[in-house]
Amino acid sequence: MQLQRQSLVQEQRFRMSPQLFQSIKLMELPLLDLRARIAEEIERNPALEVAADNSTVSLDEATAPQREEEEYFEATSDSGFIRRGGDEASDGHQRFIEGALARNETLQEHLLWNLRLLPLDGEIRRIGELIIQNLDENGFHMEPPELLTEGEDPALVRAALETVRALDPPGCGARDYRESLAVQARLLPDAPEHLEAALEHLELLEKGRFAEAARRLGTGEEEVREIFRRIREDLSPFPGRQYDAGETRYVVPDVQVLSRDGNFIIKINDEEIPVLRIDPFFKKMSLRPRERGAPGGERETRDYVKENIREAKFFINSIRQRERTLKRVARAIVHFQRAFFARGPKYLSPLTLRDIAQELGVHETTVSRTANGKYMQTEWGIFELKHFFSNSISGAGSGGSQHSKTGVKERIRELIDREGRRYSDQEITEFLAGQGIVLARRTVSKYRNELDLGSSYTR
Repeated sequence: MQLQRQSLVQEQRFRMSPQLFQSIKLMELPLLDLRARIAEEIERNPALEVAADNSTVSLDEATAPQREEEEYFEATSDSGFIRRGGDEASDGHQRFIEGALARNETLQEHLLWNLRLLPLDGEIRRIGELIIQNLDENGFHMEPPELLTEGEDPALVRAALETVRALDPPGCGARDYRESLAVQARLLPDAPEHLEAALEHLELLEKGRFAEAARRLGTGEEEVREIFRRIREDLSPFPGRQYDAGETRYVVPDVQVLSRDGNFIIKINDEEIPVLRIDPFFKKMSLRPRERGAPGGERETRDYVKENIREAKFFINSIRQRERTLKRVARAIVHFQRAFFARGPKYLSPLTLRDIAQELGVHETTVSRTANGKYMQTEWGIFELKHFFSNSISGAGSGGSQHSKTGVKERIRELIDREGRRYSDQEITEFLAGQGIVLARRTVSKYRNELDLGSSYTR
């Protein structure tokens, strides 16, 4: 017979309180999202108020008299408009134009605008608009056009497709870059005789095997070289990439690193975060002495006031903790990546989350949350904090090679950007080997593709 007995067992369990969860979520937020979260908390908690907000401009500052040099530059700027209503009205109109936000034109918008200028049959125009709206950022079909235009007159579809392909930029409305190049070759004025046929031998041309390509085309080697030159200069394998693929995204850096006399100064961008405090009225109510025999409603009010003050204090402390942790992580990044801040992006060293976590005595997830979605302004540009974390090219972490994957990719980008001629992947491999960076050619090709840089042919 089994007996049931009562026993006491002592164990430790981690329970996440709502306040701790809130602190973790605030740690993850970048500046713009943090401002929105602060606004929500102010709306929710009446004990919280804004003491100062440096990100806004007061009416007095907006209407303050300008300095003499500011008035000079505004008075001498050429607005390009006929002055109606006096100089003051024209200057005001010019400032409005200059202050207006503009959005880059997308590929679809540009093609649709061109299409509507042509004198076309209504059905061809309608099918052409369907084809344009089906193009990706490269100018290629996202869905097969035969599925998109199923049930339409094939003759009208062909006419609409040819019309779209002839629009500026030419070559859009193709299935891939090979078909796009063939379309552009047919539209190219004064095209060499064997240009379209040479597109079937792009691999030979890219590798510089002009003699073999000339033999297959039945023409001379010099003519093949001229064809290759026209392909590089006059044709684009991805015609749609010159247009904006989406909305402009604005980045507000959370941290700024300045160089002063060989030292680095780290500044947290706290001007974008309003200064918060406890509402004086709530603070006064919480300090009132409790009266005996007070009605229940007054006790409920006192409890409500104290609870809101407690939550407001924790919210303010969480924002301060976020700032302190962000500064510690930024300081550690600068310590490990000193060569980057002193000499440039290609000197980025291998660095992992564990390196920073061990340096600060925190968990890796804390470093990850702090770095996620936040940006640092440096003398070399604005970078996401995650940009500074990169494994070594040997894949052994920070204890392996002294060259990081990101740093090597920056070297490849720099070489291609300043190239006087078009380096092949093998030539880039040999160049890196001369700098002590040993990589396989296929690894160089992989890094080049990750940088969205074409081969020596497409460049």
